[in-house]
Amino acid sequence: MGATQVEVQQMIQDRLKKIEEIKLSKKSTEKEKADSVEVFRALLRCIERSQAELLEVMEEKQKAAERQAEEFIKELEQEITELKRRDTELEQLSHTEDHLHLLQVYPSLCSPPHTKNWTDIRINTHLRVETLRRALSQLQEELSKEMEKLDEIELKRIEQYAVDVTLDPDSANLFLILSDDGKQVTCGDTEQNLPKNPERFDPLVSVLGKEGFSSGRFYYEVQVRGKTKWTIGVTTESSNRKGKITARPEFGYWTVWLRNETEYKALDSSRVSLSLKQAPQKVGVFVDYEEGLVSFYDVEVRSHIYSFTGQSFTEKLYPYFNPSNNDEGKNSAPLIITPVKHHK
Repeated sequence: MGATQVEVQQMIQDRLKKIEEIKLSKKSTEKEKADSVEVFRALLRCIERSQAELLEVMEEKQKAAERQAEEFIKELEQEITELKRRDTELEQLSHTEDHLHLLQVYPSLCSPPHTKNWTDIRINTHLRVETLRRALSQLQEELSKEMEKLDEIELKRIEQYAVDVTLDPDSANLFLILSDDGKQVTCGDTEQNLPKNPERFDPLVSVLGKEGFSSGRFYYEVQVRGKTKWTIGVTTESSNRKGKITARPEFGYWTVWLRNETEYKALDSSRVSLSLKQAPQKVGVFVDYEEGLVSFYDVEVRSHIYSFTGQSFTEKLYPYFNPSNNDEGKNSAPLIITPVKHHK
């Protein structure tokens, strides 16, 4: 009975703990909703401000065009008055019988009047495309800033799903050297004398995390500083580990890579070139199993890199690491699984 009572008490504690988790989840959902609303409000403010600034520029240009038009009209009216006066004089002169007077005034009346050539003069009533483009560019910058805030909110949310990932030596290619704590991997120059078991990668210089995940959400971070090429992400338990491997979602791989120091790509069904502001020093990998989502983040600048969405997972997923070959020392830096720092 004592043992049963202890068991019942433990069950009570477990359920109380679950209640707290549910309450915290509710609070987290409310905060996420509030943060999302604030982001959209900020975006609307940006759009309204950009629209107001554009209208102000348009109105200034319109007023300037109106002032110019008034000046042109005034000048044209003055010229018309002068031309009418000359026309009257010429009409009167055409009926004169005073030939001497005619000869005296004829040269001045027949000389070209002092008027402007109005043929190519136009009033610029159109808003130049550059003005609109500049306004849209400013709006785009503001939107980018708000997107960065959104990335920050998202990263704070997913950090709570951090898991402790340790490398699995049984899956490591024979050229790979793992640290004693299973947190670092580099590629050596010679094969190690280890069993060539079925789960070991060959010839691809890759290794998996020990633990697989078949539900829920998980997140981990990998330091890539100092490397010229690497591939990281997740793969399925049954994905191919021997021979030539096609790292694409349809073959059970969701990864991003670096090649040639600056070429970043997401290995989706077709390779997607990634335009990053700067080289990531640490990459975060987040998976939502039920949502079918695999996302990558630049941890240090707190920005989103790429997401595989709408995936359908049916088996265990394992963290995947490929430090690539040593490249005569140019790519000797290790991939390092680092602890996740929780930001408030």
